[in-house]
Amino acid sequence: MVSPVYVAIDTPDLARARELAQQCRRHAGGLKLGLEFFVHNGLGGVMEIADLGLPIFLDLKLHDIPNTVAKAIQAMNPFVPSVLTVHAGGGRAMMEDAKAAAPVGTKVVGVTVLTSLDQDDLAAMGVKGDPLGQVERLADLAKEAGLDGIVCAGPEVAAARNRWKDGYFVVPGIRPASAKVGDQKRVMTPRAALDAGASMLVIGRPITGSSDPDQALKDIAATL
Repeated sequence: MVSPVYVAIDTPDLARARELAQQCRRHAGGLKLGLEFFVHNGLGGVMEIADLGLPIFLDLKLHDIPNTVAKAIQAMNPFVPSVLTVHAGGGRAMMEDAKAAAPVGTKVVGVTVLTSLDQDDLAAMGVKGDPLGQVERLADLAKEAGLDGIVCAGPEVAAARNRWKDGYFVVPGIRPASAKVGDQKRVMTPRAALDAGASMLVIGRPITGSSDPDQALKDIAATL
């Protein structure tokens, strides 16, 4: 069985990213490369990490007018990420164009409410209600736009799965029971997130900050 755990390689250092990827390649389902890595290393760096053989979740959270997002996705050619993120808050037309521009084989998922935000943060931005309500609204919009799924926090994934039975649910903010929460506000353990309906578990610091990332991955796998 392929592991649902994608390791978040959150570093701009290409050599360090390559080292972490090598250490995780036996037991990870894939690797997440985000904005920090992409800005420093570009598409060439992403392709170099992809050459190690693991699927790549390219977490750029694209958010712009529909044409710009579509052109940005087309500019990734010839690279084909396993999963790519856009902000669901960019609207239906943007998500439709993003999916249409994505290569065959790439899941496009809409970021709903960042795991660093809570109800007070949403209220400060003028969003009424709690994170769950906002996730549900954006999940419905992403589904209507033809995306493959969404990114949401663990506490909301069960409700989102209930509304979108065949959706693909990426859940960041995953923390083993013994790990520090850090800057995340809405977290969940790996086992609980899978039970709630997660398709992919994104885990960074509990693995990459370990003295033995491979062992950390095996310890997490034992809980699944």
